[in-house]
Amino acid sequence: MTDLIVIGAGPAGIAAALRASALGLRVVLLDDQPQAGGQVHRAPAGTRPVPPSPEARTGTVLRDGLAGSAVEARPGHQVWSVSADFRVDALGPEGPCHWQAPALIVATGAQERVMPFPGWTLPGVVGLAAATLLLKAHGIAPGARTLVAGCGPLLGAVAAGILKAGGQVAAVADLAAPADWARRLPAMAARPDLLARGAGWAARLRRAGVPLLFRTTVAEVEATATGLRARLCPVDADGRPRPGGTVVEADAVAVGHGLLPSTEITRLLRVEHAFDAVAGNWAARLDGDGRSSRRGLYVAGDGGGIQGAAAAPLRGELAALAAARDLGRLDAGAQDRLAAPLRRRLARAARFGRAMAGLMAPRPGQVEAITPGAVVCRCEDVTRAEIEAAAAEGAREVNQLKAWTRCGMGPCQGRVCGDTAAALLARHHGIAREEAGLFTGRTPLRPLPLAQLTGEFGYADIVLPPPAPL
Repeated sequence: MTDLIVIGAGPAGIAAALRASALGLRVVLLDDQPQAGGQVHRAPAGTRPVPPSPEARTGTVLRDGLAGSAVEARPGHQVWSVSADFRVDALGPEGPCHWQAPALIVATGAQERVMPFPGWTLPGVVGLAAATLLLKAHGIAPGARTLVAGCGPLLGAVAAGILKAGGQVAAVADLAAPADWARRLPAMAARPDLLARGAGWAARLRRAGVPLLFRTTVAEVEATATGLRARLCPVDADGRPRPGGTVVEADAVAVGHGLLPSTEITRLLRVEHAFDAVAGNWAARLDGDGRSSRRGLYVAGDGGGIQGAAAAPLRGELAALAAARDLGRLDAGAQDRLAAPLRRRLARAARFGRAMAGLMAPRPGQVEAITPGAVVCRCEDVTRAEIEAAAAEGAREVNQLKAWTRCGMGPCQGRVCGDTAAALLARHHGIAREEAGLFTGRTPLRPLPLAQLTGEFGYADIVLPPPAPL
Protein backbone atom coordinates (compact mmCIF):
# COMPACT_ATOMS: atom_id res chain seq x y z
CA MET A 1 0.00 0.00 0.00
CA THR A 2 1.19 3.51 -0.84
CA ASP A 3 0.58 6.70 1.15
CA LEU A 4 1.92 9.18 -1.37
CA ILE A 5 2.71 9.22 -5.08
CA VAL A 6 5.15 11.80 -6.41
CA ILE A 7 5.22 12.40 -10.17
CA GLY A 8 8.47 13.92 -11.40
CA ALA A 9 11.97 13.13 -10.14
CA GLY A 10 13.55 16.54 -10.55
CA PRO A 11 14.83 18.54 -7.57
CA ALA A 12 11.30 19.26 -6.28
CA GLY A 13 10.08 15.69 -6.64
CA ILE A 14 13.17 14.12 -5.09
CA ALA A 15 13.08 16.54 -2.15
CA ALA A 16 9.38 15.85 -1.61
CA ALA A 17 9.83 12.09 -1.77
CA LEU A 18 12.82 12.03 0.60
CA ARG A 19 11.16 14.32 3.16
CA ALA A 20 7.88 12.36 3.08
CA SER A 21 9.72 9.06 3.43
CA ALA A 22 11.73 10.39 6.37
CA LEU A 23 8.41 11.22 8.03
CA GLY A 24 7.32 7.60 7.72
CA LEU A 25 5.15 7.78 4.60
CA ARG A 26 5.32 5.01 2.02
CA VAL A 27 6.27 6.86 -1.14
CA VAL A 28 6.37 5.96 -4.84
CA LEU A 29 8.37 8.31 -7.06
CA LEU A 30 7.68 8.13 -10.83
CA ASP A 31 9.65 9.69 -13.66
CA ASP A 32 9.84 9.05 -17.39
CA GLN A 33 13.63 9.45 -17.59
CA PRO A 34 15.97 6.48 -17.00
CA GLN A 35 17.61 8.28 -14.06
CA ALA A 36 16.33 10.82 -11.56
CA GLY A 37 17.50 14.42 -11.63
CA GLY A 38 15.16 16.25 -13.97
CA GLN A 39 16.25 18.79 -16.54
CA VAL A 40 18.48 20.74 -14.16
CA HIS A 41 20.35 17.78 -12.68
CA ARG A 42 20.09 15.46 -15.67
CA ALA A 43 22.38 12.45 -15.47
CA PRO A 44 24.95 11.95 -18.27
CA ALA A 45 23.75 9.39 -20.80
CA GLY A 46 27.17 7.74 -21.02
CA THR A 47 27.47 8.30 -24.77
CA ARG A 48 30.58 10.43 -24.28
CA PRO A 49 32.38 12.23 -21.43
CA VAL A 50 30.48 15.25 -20.13
CA PRO A 51 32.38 18.16 -18.55
CA PRO A 52 31.75 18.36 -14.78
CA SER A 53 29.38 21.02 -13.52
CA PRO A 54 27.76 22.03 -10.22
CA GLU A 55 24.41 20.66 -11.49
CA ALA A 56 25.94 17.30 -12.33
CA ARG A 57 27.54 17.00 -8.90
CA THR A 58 24.29 17.94 -7.17
CA GLY A 59 22.44 15.43 -9.32
CA THR A 60 24.79 12.66 -8.19
CA VAL A 61 24.19 13.57 -4.54
CA LEU A 62 20.41 13.54 -5.09
CA ARG A 63 20.47 10.16 -6.82
CA ASP A 64 22.69 8.68 -4.12
CA GLY A 65 20.32 9.98 -1.44
CA LEU A 66 17.37 8.50 -3.26
CA ALA A 67 19.10 5.12 -3.62
CA GLY A 68 19.79 5.01 0.12
CA SER A 69 16.22 5.85 1.11
CA ALA A 70 13.03 3.84 1.51
CA VAL A 71 11.43 5.64 -1.44
CA GLU A 72 10.17 3.28 -4.14
CA ALA A 73 11.75 5.07 -7.09
CA ARG A 74 10.50 4.05 -10.51
CA PRO A 75 12.50 5.78 -13.25
CA GLY A 76 11.67 5.03 -16.85
CA HIS A 77 7.93 5.07 -16.17
CA GLN A 78 5.84 7.33 -18.39
CA VAL A 79 2.69 8.50 -16.64
CA TRP A 80 -0.16 8.67 -19.13
CA SER A 81 -3.25 8.96 -16.94
CA VAL A 82 -4.19 10.25 -13.48
CA SER A 83 -7.76 9.80 -12.23
CA ALA A 84 -9.73 11.79 -9.68
CA ASP A 85 -9.11 9.13 -7.01
CA PHE A 86 -5.35 9.45 -7.63
CA ARG A 87 -4.94 6.25 -9.55
CA VAL A 88 -1.79 6.84 -11.61
CA ASP A 89 -1.32 4.74 -14.75
CA ALA A 90 2.13 4.48 -16.26
CA LEU A 91 3.98 2.57 -18.93
CA GLY A 92 7.28 1.15 -17.71
CA PRO A 93 10.01 -1.11 -19.09
CA GLU A 94 7.93 -4.18 -18.22
CA GLY A 95 4.63 -2.86 -19.51
CA PRO A 96 1.58 -1.11 -18.04
CA CYS A 97 1.37 -0.57 -14.29
CA HIS A 98 -0.53 1.59 -11.83
CA TRP A 99 -0.50 2.86 -8.27
CA GLN A 100 -3.13 4.50 -6.10
CA ALA A 101 -2.70 6.60 -2.95
CA PRO A 102 -4.68 9.09 -0.85
CA ALA A 103 -2.20 11.87 -1.68
CA LEU A 104 -0.41 12.97 -4.84
CA ILE A 105 2.39 15.50 -5.36
CA VAL A 106 2.81 16.74 -8.93
CA ALA A 107 6.39 17.88 -9.52
CA THR A 108 6.53 17.86 -13.31
CA GLY A 109 8.51 21.09 -13.69
CA ALA A 110 8.34 23.50 -16.58
CA GLN A 111 8.29 23.43 -20.35
CA GLU A 112 9.79 25.80 -22.84
CA ARG A 113 8.07 28.64 -24.67
CA VAL A 114 9.17 29.51 -28.20
CA MET A 115 7.42 32.32 -30.03
CA PRO A 116 6.93 31.27 -33.67
CA PHE A 117 8.85 32.87 -36.52
CA PRO A 118 9.42 31.81 -40.12
CA GLY A 119 11.84 28.89 -40.10
CA TRP A 120 11.48 27.85 -36.46
CA THR A 121 10.38 24.38 -37.58
CA LEU A 122 13.49 23.76 -39.70
CA PRO A 123 15.95 20.98 -38.81
CA GLY A 124 18.76 22.50 -36.79
CA VAL A 125 16.51 24.97 -34.97
CA VAL A 126 16.10 23.72 -31.39
CA GLY A 127 14.87 25.09 -28.10
CA LEU A 128 17.26 26.28 -25.41
CA ALA A 129 15.97 23.48 -23.18
CA ALA A 130 16.76 20.91 -25.88
CA ALA A 131 20.24 22.40 -26.18
CA THR A 132 20.81 22.03 -22.43
CA LEU A 133 19.71 18.38 -22.68
CA LEU A 134 22.29 17.74 -25.39
CA LEU A 135 25.00 19.47 -23.38
CA LYS A 136 24.21 17.92 -19.98
CA ALA A 137 23.36 14.38 -21.02
CA HIS A 138 25.67 13.93 -23.99
CA GLY A 139 28.28 16.70 -23.88
CA ILE A 140 27.29 17.63 -27.43
CA ALA A 141 26.67 21.13 -28.79
CA PRO A 142 23.65 21.64 -31.08
CA GLY A 143 26.03 22.36 -33.93
CA ALA A 144 29.59 23.31 -34.78
CA ARG A 145 28.50 26.96 -34.95
CA THR A 146 25.33 27.88 -33.05
CA LEU A 147 23.29 31.06 -32.80
CA VAL A 148 21.80 31.41 -29.30
CA ALA A 149 18.73 33.63 -29.08
CA GLY A 150 15.74 34.46 -26.91
CA CYS A 151 15.57 35.71 -23.34
CA GLY A 152 16.38 34.75 -19.78
CA PRO A 153 19.30 33.11 -17.96
CA LEU A 154 19.35 30.06 -20.22
CA LEU A 155 20.94 32.22 -22.91
CA GLY A 156 24.19 32.53 -20.96
CA ALA A 157 24.05 28.96 -19.68
CA VAL A 158 23.63 27.46 -23.14
CA ALA A 159 26.17 29.73 -24.83
CA ALA A 160 28.82 29.06 -22.16
CA GLY A 161 27.99 25.32 -22.29
CA ILE A 162 28.52 25.26 -26.05
CA LEU A 163 31.98 26.82 -25.65
CA LYS A 164 32.80 24.33 -22.89
CA ALA A 165 31.78 21.46 -25.16
CA GLY A 166 34.11 22.69 -27.88
CA GLY A 167 31.52 24.38 -30.10
CA GLN A 168 31.45 27.88 -31.49
CA VAL A 169 28.80 30.50 -30.68
CA ALA A 170 27.97 32.67 -33.67
CA ALA A 171 26.24 35.29 -31.49
CA VAL A 172 23.91 35.68 -28.52
CA ALA A 173 20.75 37.64 -29.35
CA ASP A 174 18.95 38.77 -26.18
CA LEU A 175 15.49 40.34 -26.27
CA ALA A 176 16.30 42.22 -23.07
CA ALA A 177 18.47 45.31 -22.77
CA PRO A 178 21.31 45.68 -20.24
CA ALA A 179 19.02 48.04 -18.31
CA ASP A 180 16.41 45.25 -18.02
CA TRP A 181 19.00 43.06 -16.34
CA ALA A 182 20.23 45.93 -14.17
CA ARG A 183 16.73 46.60 -12.80
CA ARG A 184 16.65 43.06 -11.47
CA LEU A 185 20.01 43.21 -9.73
CA PRO A 186 18.52 43.83 -6.26
CA ALA A 187 16.41 40.67 -6.55
CA MET A 188 19.29 38.73 -8.11
CA ALA A 189 21.50 39.73 -5.19
CA ALA A 190 19.37 37.43 -3.03
CA ARG A 191 21.35 34.61 -4.66
CA PRO A 192 24.93 35.89 -4.94
CA ASP A 193 26.14 32.43 -5.99
CA LEU A 194 23.87 32.40 -9.03
CA LEU A 195 24.64 36.03 -9.80
CA ALA A 196 28.37 35.28 -9.76
CA ARG A 197 27.85 32.29 -11.99
CA GLY A 198 25.95 34.35 -14.54
CA ALA A 199 28.73 36.95 -14.49
CA GLY A 200 31.20 34.15 -15.14
CA TRP A 201 29.26 33.02 -18.20
CA ALA A 202 29.23 36.57 -19.57
CA ALA A 203 32.98 36.92 -18.99
CA ARG A 204 33.65 33.63 -20.78
CA LEU A 205 31.61 34.75 -23.78
CA ARG A 206 33.45 38.09 -23.93
CA ARG A 207 36.84 36.35 -23.77
CA ALA A 208 35.78 34.13 -26.66
CA GLY A 209 34.80 37.18 -28.71
CA VAL A 210 31.13 36.16 -28.97
CA PRO A 211 28.95 39.07 -30.17
CA LEU A 212 26.38 39.94 -27.47
CA LEU A 213 23.40 41.61 -29.17
CA PHE A 214 20.89 43.15 -26.78
CA ARG A 215 17.30 44.12 -27.67
CA THR A 216 17.61 41.78 -30.65
CA THR A 217 15.42 38.93 -31.87
CA VAL A 218 15.42 36.26 -34.56
CA ALA A 219 13.11 37.48 -37.30
CA GLU A 220 13.57 34.59 -39.71
CA VAL A 221 15.68 31.49 -40.33
CA GLU A 222 16.14 29.89 -43.72
CA ALA A 223 18.03 26.83 -44.91
CA THR A 224 21.06 27.27 -47.13
CA ALA A 225 23.37 24.87 -48.93
CA THR A 226 25.80 25.05 -46.00
CA GLY A 227 23.48 25.31 -43.02
CA LEU A 228 21.17 28.05 -41.73
CA ARG A 229 20.93 31.78 -42.28
CA ALA A 230 19.26 33.77 -39.50
CA ARG A 231 18.05 37.31 -39.93
CA LEU A 232 18.27 39.26 -36.68
CA CYS A 233 16.55 42.56 -36.06
CA PRO A 234 16.50 45.06 -33.20
CA VAL A 235 13.35 45.40 -31.10
CA ASP A 236 11.88 48.04 -28.84
CA ALA A 237 11.11 47.56 -25.14
CA ASP A 238 7.88 45.70 -25.99
CA GLY A 239 9.61 43.34 -28.42
CA ARG A 240 8.36 45.04 -31.59
CA PRO A 241 10.79 44.74 -34.51
CA ARG A 242 12.54 47.90 -35.62
CA PRO A 243 14.31 48.71 -38.89
CA GLY A 244 17.81 47.38 -39.36
CA GLY A 245 19.46 44.21 -38.30
CA THR A 246 22.05 41.73 -39.42
CA VAL A 247 22.42 38.26 -40.88
CA VAL A 248 24.18 35.42 -39.08
CA GLU A 249 25.32 32.18 -40.69
CA ALA A 250 25.24 29.08 -38.49
CA ASP A 251 24.48 25.38 -38.68
CA ALA A 252 22.23 25.44 -35.61
CA VAL A 253 19.96 27.92 -33.84
CA ALA A 254 19.07 27.46 -30.16
CA VAL A 255 16.16 29.72 -29.24
CA GLY A 256 13.82 30.03 -26.26
CA HIS A 257 11.46 32.65 -24.87
CA GLY A 258 11.05 31.57 -21.28
CA LEU A 259 9.34 28.80 -19.37
CA LEU A 260 5.78 27.69 -18.70
CA PRO A 261 4.62 25.62 -15.73
CA SER A 262 3.73 22.08 -16.74
CA THR A 263 0.00 21.90 -16.00
CA GLU A 264 -1.18 18.78 -17.88
CA ILE A 265 -2.03 16.82 -14.73
CA THR A 266 -3.57 19.70 -12.79
CA ARG A 267 -5.71 20.61 -15.81
CA LEU A 268 -6.72 16.98 -16.21
CA LEU A 269 -7.87 16.88 -12.57
CA ARG A 270 -9.76 20.17 -13.01
CA VAL A 271 -8.11 22.05 -10.17
CA GLU A 272 -8.36 25.83 -10.05
CA HIS A 273 -5.74 27.69 -12.09
CA ALA A 274 -4.74 31.34 -12.12
CA PHE A 275 -3.05 33.46 -14.77
CA ASP A 276 0.15 35.14 -13.59
CA ALA A 277 0.32 38.47 -15.41
CA VAL A 278 3.92 39.11 -14.30
CA ALA A 279 5.33 35.85 -15.63
CA GLY A 280 2.72 35.58 -18.40
CA ASN A 281 1.59 32.02 -17.72
CA TRP A 282 -1.00 29.80 -16.05
CA ALA A 283 -0.38 27.71 -12.94
CA ALA A 284 -2.47 25.81 -10.42
CA ARG A 285 -3.78 28.01 -7.63
CA LEU A 286 -1.90 26.93 -4.48
CA ASP A 287 -1.56 27.87 -0.85
CA GLY A 288 1.87 28.59 0.62
CA ASP A 289 2.58 24.89 1.18
CA GLY A 290 1.63 23.65 -2.27
CA ARG A 291 -1.96 22.54 -1.63
CA SER A 292 -4.25 22.78 -4.65
CA SER A 293 -8.01 23.23 -4.71
CA ARG A 294 -8.45 19.44 -4.82
CA ARG A 295 -7.98 17.79 -1.44
CA GLY A 296 -4.94 15.52 -1.36
CA LEU A 297 -3.35 17.05 -4.48
CA TYR A 298 -0.19 19.14 -4.10
CA VAL A 299 2.09 20.82 -6.61
CA ALA A 300 5.82 21.39 -6.06
CA GLY A 301 8.51 23.13 -8.08
CA ASP A 302 8.08 25.14 -11.26
CA GLY A 303 4.92 23.22 -12.14
CA GLY A 304 3.21 25.43 -9.56
CA GLY A 305 4.67 28.71 -10.90
CA ILE A 306 8.13 29.58 -12.17
CA GLN A 307 10.45 30.32 -9.24
CA GLY A 308 13.64 28.60 -10.38
CA ALA A 309 15.74 25.56 -9.57
CA ALA A 310 16.94 26.90 -6.22
CA ALA A 311 13.37 27.21 -4.96
CA ALA A 312 12.21 23.83 -6.30
CA PRO A 313 13.52 21.49 -3.57
CA LEU A 314 12.24 23.82 -0.84
CA ARG A 315 8.78 23.77 -2.40
CA GLY A 316 9.03 20.00 -2.61
CA GLU A 317 9.77 19.66 1.09
CA LEU A 318 6.96 22.03 2.02
CA ALA A 319 4.50 20.00 -0.06
CA ALA A 320 5.68 16.81 1.64
CA LEU A 321 5.15 18.35 5.08
CA ALA A 322 1.66 19.50 4.07
CA ALA A 323 0.81 16.02 2.79
CA ALA A 324 2.07 14.41 6.00
CA ARG A 325 0.03 16.86 8.05
CA ASP A 326 -3.14 16.24 6.01
CA LEU A 327 -2.65 12.47 6.24
CA GLY A 328 -2.44 12.70 10.02
CA ARG A 329 1.24 11.79 10.25
CA LEU A 330 2.31 15.20 11.54
CA ASP A 331 0.59 17.64 13.87
CA ALA A 332 0.23 21.32 13.08
CA GLY A 333 2.92 22.39 15.52
CA ALA A 334 5.48 19.98 14.12
CA GLN A 335 4.65 21.04 10.57
CA ASP A 336 5.12 24.72 11.38
CA ARG A 337 8.38 24.05 13.21
CA LEU A 338 9.83 22.07 10.30
CA ALA A 339 8.44 24.41 7.65
CA ALA A 340 9.62 27.71 9.17
CA PRO A 341 13.28 27.52 8.01
CA LEU A 342 12.18 26.24 4.60
CA ARG A 343 9.83 29.18 4.14
CA ARG A 344 12.58 31.65 5.01
CA ARG A 345 14.97 30.11 2.50
CA LEU A 346 12.21 29.89 -0.09
CA ALA A 347 11.43 33.60 0.20
CA ARG A 348 15.01 34.42 -0.77
CA ALA A 349 15.28 31.82 -3.55
CA ALA A 350 11.89 32.70 -5.00
CA ARG A 351 12.82 36.37 -5.17
CA PHE A 352 15.59 35.49 -7.61
CA GLY A 353 13.39 33.07 -9.54
CA ARG A 354 10.53 35.52 -9.87
CA ALA A 355 12.90 38.18 -11.19
CA MET A 356 14.04 35.79 -13.91
CA ALA A 357 10.43 34.80 -14.67
CA GLY A 358 9.56 38.46 -15.19
CA LEU A 359 12.53 38.86 -17.53
CA MET A 360 11.26 35.90 -19.59
CA ALA A 361 7.62 37.03 -19.71
CA PRO A 362 6.27 37.43 -23.25
CA ARG A 363 6.29 40.95 -24.60
CA PRO A 364 3.24 42.22 -26.55
CA GLY A 365 5.39 43.04 -29.57
CA GLN A 366 6.48 39.43 -29.85
CA VAL A 367 2.89 38.33 -30.45
CA GLU A 368 2.28 41.17 -32.91
CA ALA A 369 5.41 40.22 -34.86
CA ILE A 370 4.29 36.64 -35.62
CA THR A 371 3.85 36.58 -39.40
CA PRO A 372 0.59 35.31 -40.95
CA GLY A 373 2.29 32.32 -42.55
CA ALA A 374 4.24 31.28 -39.45
CA VAL A 375 3.26 27.86 -38.13
CA VAL A 376 1.89 28.12 -34.57
CA CYS A 377 0.77 24.52 -34.04
CA ARG A 378 3.60 22.33 -35.29
CA CYS A 379 1.68 19.07 -34.87
CA GLU A 380 -1.23 20.12 -37.11
CA ASP A 381 0.51 22.82 -39.20
CA VAL A 382 -1.90 25.53 -38.11
CA THR A 383 -0.65 29.01 -39.00
CA ARG A 384 -1.33 32.39 -37.47
CA ALA A 385 -3.50 33.27 -40.49
CA GLU A 386 -5.75 30.27 -39.77
CA ILE A 387 -6.02 31.24 -36.11
CA GLU A 388 -6.90 34.81 -37.06
CA ALA A 389 -9.53 33.53 -39.50
CA ALA A 390 -11.12 31.42 -36.75
CA ALA A 391 -11.04 34.40 -34.40
CA ALA A 392 -12.71 36.56 -37.03
CA GLU A 393 -15.48 33.96 -37.26
CA GLY A 394 -16.05 34.17 -33.52
CA ALA A 395 -13.59 31.90 -31.72
CA ARG A 396 -12.70 33.61 -28.44
CA GLU A 397 -11.42 30.72 -26.30
CA VAL A 398 -8.69 28.18 -27.03
CA ASN A 399 -10.87 25.07 -26.74
CA GLN A 400 -13.26 26.55 -29.27
CA LEU A 401 -10.29 27.36 -31.49
CA LYS A 402 -9.09 23.78 -31.06
CA ALA A 403 -12.42 22.40 -32.30
CA TRP A 404 -12.44 24.70 -35.32
CA THR A 405 -8.80 24.44 -36.46
CA ARG A 406 -7.29 21.31 -34.78
CA CYS A 407 -4.75 23.62 -33.13
CA GLY A 408 -3.61 21.69 -30.05
CA MET A 409 -4.97 18.29 -31.17
CA GLY A 410 -1.58 16.80 -32.05
CA PRO A 411 0.79 14.60 -30.05
CA CYS A 412 1.98 17.49 -27.84
CA GLN A 413 -1.65 18.32 -26.90
CA GLY A 414 -1.03 22.05 -27.08
CA ARG A 415 2.08 22.21 -24.90
CA VAL A 416 3.95 24.00 -27.70
CA CYS A 417 1.18 26.06 -29.28
CA GLY A 418 -1.40 26.66 -26.55
CA ASP A 419 0.15 29.72 -24.97
CA THR A 420 0.77 31.48 -28.30
CA ALA A 421 -2.65 30.58 -29.68
CA ALA A 422 -4.34 32.05 -26.61
CA ALA A 423 -2.25 35.21 -26.85
CA LEU A 424 -3.27 35.62 -30.50
CA LEU A 425 -6.95 35.20 -29.62
CA ALA A 426 -6.69 37.72 -26.79
CA ARG A 427 -4.98 40.25 -29.04
CA HIS A 428 -7.47 39.78 -31.88
CA HIS A 429 -10.48 40.40 -29.63
CA GLY A 430 -8.85 42.96 -27.34
CA ILE A 431 -9.60 40.85 -24.26
CA ALA A 432 -7.52 39.95 -21.21
CA ARG A 433 -5.18 37.04 -21.75
CA GLU A 434 -6.94 34.89 -19.15
CA GLU A 435 -10.26 35.25 -20.99
CA ALA A 436 -8.79 33.21 -23.85
CA GLY A 437 -8.45 30.32 -21.41
CA LEU A 438 -6.24 27.25 -21.54
CA PHE A 439 -6.63 23.85 -23.10
CA THR A 440 -8.56 21.24 -21.14
CA GLY A 441 -6.38 18.33 -20.00
CA ARG A 442 -6.90 15.01 -21.74
CA THR A 443 -5.52 11.48 -21.54
CA PRO A 444 -3.18 10.08 -22.61
CA LEU A 445 -0.92 12.77 -21.21
CA ARG A 446 1.86 11.70 -23.59
CA PRO A 447 1.85 9.77 -26.87
CA LEU A 448 2.45 6.07 -26.22
CA PRO A 449 2.38 2.88 -28.27
CA LEU A 450 -1.07 1.31 -28.07
CA ALA A 451 0.42 -2.14 -28.58
CA GLN A 452 2.35 -1.85 -25.32
CA LEU A 453 -0.89 -1.17 -23.45
CA THR A 454 -2.95 -3.89 -25.05
CA GLY A 455 -0.31 -6.61 -25.33
CA GLU A 456 -0.68 -9.54 -27.73
CA PHE A 457 -4.10 -11.11 -28.22
CA GLY A 458 -6.20 -12.75 -30.87
CA TYR A 459 -9.86 -12.39 -31.61
CA ALA A 460 -10.51 -15.66 -29.78
CA ASP A 461 -9.34 -13.92 -26.59
CA ILE A 462 -12.06 -11.28 -26.80
CA VAL A 463 -14.97 -12.08 -24.47
CA LEU A 464 -18.21 -11.33 -26.26
CA PRO A 465 -21.47 -10.75 -24.37
CA PRO A 466 -24.28 -13.19 -25.08
CA PRO A 467 -26.61 -12.12 -27.88
CA ALA A 468 -29.72 -10.24 -26.91
CA PRO A 469 -32.92 -12.28 -27.03
CA LEU A 470 -34.92 -11.89 -30.18
